[in-house]
Amino acid sequence: MFNIFATAKSGMSAYQEKLDYLSNDLVNASTTGYKATDVQFNDLLTESLDRKGTPLVNKNAINGTGVKVGMDYRKNTQGNLLTTGGKTDIAIDGEGYFASTQSDGSIAYTRDGNLKIDSNGNLVDTKGNKIYIQYEAGMAEGNPKLSSNDISIDQEGGISTKVDGNYVKVGQIPVFTAVGDKAFIAIGNNYFKPSDDAQVTLSTNYSIQQGFLEGSNVDTAEIFTDIISTQRAFQMSSKGITAADDVWGMINNMRK
Repeated sequence: MFNIFATAKSGMSAYQEKLDYLSNDLVNASTTGYKATDVQFNDLLTESLDRKGTPLVNKNAINGTGVKVGMDYRKNTQGNLLTTGGKTDIAIDGEGYFASTQSDGSIAYTRDGNLKIDSNGNLVDTKGNKIYIQYEAGMAEGNPKLSSNDISIDQEGGISTKVDGNYVKVGQIPVFTAVGDKAFIAIGNNYFKPSDDAQVTLSTNYSIQQGFLEGSNVDTAEIFTDIISTQRAFQMSSKGITAADDVWGMINNMRK
């Protein structure tokens, strides 16, 4: 009887966690470059029903002990490219992520190309973190200073700005991808980091579009359908607890 309670509880916990993922996706349906999640479930340990005093026809019969949320994957389908006309707005059409230097010196990766130029002439993301740029020979960070009026970014990520009235290439924004188990892991604020087993490499299957932003790839119709089915599954698990409680009550009444 206790196993029924534990199994039903595990189901409620797993489906509640999936609802949390779905709610997060729904909230980010309009977030630039956001990637929806896909949650999978794993069975908990199984146990044998072959116990002393238990009559069994099949001695190999087993019983499940519940379920838990397993791996969560990012759906890397392309989001729609939205025209903005902004010279520091860029979108990746294809595979890969921009690299961003965080305040603690670590590197995070993002698809959010809603960029700005700070007071020092550096290209930064929405959080003010510097976008990683490979500078041309003879060029250095902030020299020459970038300007939002005179910046040109080609499809390979090459950055050019006006120097003495002429456009000069100062560097390139590299686009990174990763291979391995789970590859990139979400760390919040639309940032990702590579998993311990992932190998980060330069992407070759992309083009960068200046004056565009990539929209979220969240399919709201699919999310609402998943929410309904997950809520139904949560309710079924809760009914398991109710049914077990009713049976327990009947057994207790029989003893009186």
